[in-house]
Amino acid sequence: MSSKATVPATPLTGVQPVARPWALLGEYWELTKPRLSFLSVITALVGYLAARPERHFGVLFCLLFGTTSAAFGAGVLNQWIEREIDTRMARTRGRPLPSGAVSPAAALIFGLVLASLGPLVLWLGVNALAAGLALATLASYLLVYTPLKRHTPWCTIVGSIPGALPPLIGSAAANDGIKPLGWILFGVLFAWQIPHFLALAWTYRRDYAAARLPMSTVVDPSGRRAARVCLIFTVALVVCSVLPVALGLSGLLYGFVALCSGGWFLHRAWQFARADETMRDAPARKLFLASLAYLPLTLAALVADRLLG
Repeated sequence: MSSKATVPATPLTGVQPVARPWALLGEYWELTKPRLSFLSVITALVGYLAARPERHFGVLFCLLFGTTSAAFGAGVLNQWIEREIDTRMARTRGRPLPSGAVSPAAALIFGLVLASLGPLVLWLGVNALAAGLALATLASYLLVYTPLKRHTPWCTIVGSIPGALPPLIGSAAANDGIKPLGWILFGVLFAWQIPHFLALAWTYRRDYAAARLPMSTVVDPSGRRAARVCLIFTVALVVCSVLPVALGLSGLLYGFVALCSGGWFLHRAWQFARADETMRDAPARKLFLASLAYLPLTLAALVADRLLG
């Protein structure tokens, strides 16, 4: 039975029994968008480790704690802002706010506490630059990207900026500044998000249309625009991913993995682009799955190459 199932009111009082504590904790956990949030934490860690930092476990702990808190806060506040939109989409109406499992007021307080705690920990335990980048991530995600989703398909491009900032937070924690490899990781994350999200947007295009969100897969139902943009940014991703080798910042191990995984990803983007609009569903799913495999494989190879080289 789902944790969101409604417990019948007692006949005499009509009062709903209090939800079990662990079920309520599960709802709050779901509010943090854990999968998306941990992607931010992992990419911040990649930015840190790829910089070959000195062993300073206090800084590493504060980086992980602060980034996690900021990412969780962003997830909660994003769901609080979009709670009405989420009621219109089949894949989101079961979330804690649309389902009524958590009240909007409680979610707002929870999100504000997490979003405030993250940059504070980074400022006190890491440095001011890392804290400033975390604040920039929160502001661009919540105050720019989230409102733009209601107005323009360009929101996908804009939304890739906060998604690409965590490696810079990690780089800043390791270097007290941002070196070229940090900016390359920013570029990789920025370019990767476009095909990743647009493949998903094609799969859920009817949901986005029902929510009246002008994604490119909604304003162009043929999918040609989305497929073309996917292909362009996948090419940019492959080019950006080999820059560490070209600049002497990594070795052949990483270069081999980046070329192989990038070529495979590009093949999936090409298949999506050349498919007929009535046949794009399968290529879109394959592109999305390729995006899920590409990122951890390539980033793990970079970190291994940097630490072992």
